[in-house]
Amino acid sequence: MTDLKALARLVDDAARQATAIPQLTQSVPLTVEEAYAIQSLSLDRRYDRGERRVGTKMGLTSRAKMQQVGVSEMIWGRLTDAMRLEEGGALSLKSFVHPRAEPEIAFLLRRPLAGRVSAAEALSAVEAVAPAIEIIDSRYRNFAFTWADVVADNSSSSAFLVGGWHPASTDVANLGIVVSVDGRPVQIGSTAAILGHPLRSLVAAARLVESAGERLEEGSIILAGGATAAHPLAAGMHVRAETQAMGCVSFTVGE
Repeated sequence: MTDLKALARLVDDAARQATAIPQLTQSVPLTVEEAYAIQSLSLDRRYDRGERRVGTKMGLTSRAKMQQVGVSEMIWGRLTDAMRLEEGGALSLKSFVHPRAEPEIAFLLRRPLAGRVSAAEALSAVEAVAPAIEIIDSRYRNFAFTWADVVADNSSSSAFLVGGWHPASTDVANLGIVVSVDGRPVQIGSTAAILGHPLRSLVAAARLVESAGERLEEGSIILAGGATAAHPLAAGMHVRAETQAMGCVSFTVGE
């Protein structure tokens, strides 16, 4: 039998110590259920150290990315308070292996949400929306992995920043986004790249977390998924993501 706790410890240590590890699937095949079990067990170790769950991130939320990795379903991961960075602050490269930044839309929930819900039902649970940046960071060597490896590694989620909150009624269907590094645009996209509408990602999140016996809790932050390709980070960069009608999120990359 696969020792899921041992694999969870391996993944957690890699994230905590910012060290690269071989792909898990190079030594053992993993089912979908086993990959999510490893993720859950690795996050339990964080909770035991005092971290607190604050939300959920969605991944593979573009049809192109799903086709690229040969799957038809999105993935999700867990966010903790220790992963949240101050907007406008500094990110230390020492805490990451292969950090990359991608612009997102964040939802703040005013009541719990779970199961199969409509877009209207999902929106009714939203307190506010905001522009955000997620820092993804695969802990696998050479940034090489399978779908199961990614899920086990908390779906590559490592840190996040959230900008100013806006009313839930704000239309986030097709807003332009420009990611700039040191004032130079490096990624240009639209929130429509997130499943055609970011709200669909929230609908999917409610369904997927229920399959794990969870729900999206009141006050939690849901990251809807990347609106552009993720941009690699290097020391000294000033990264800024500007979302049409919603403002900016920015940070500086330290050593």
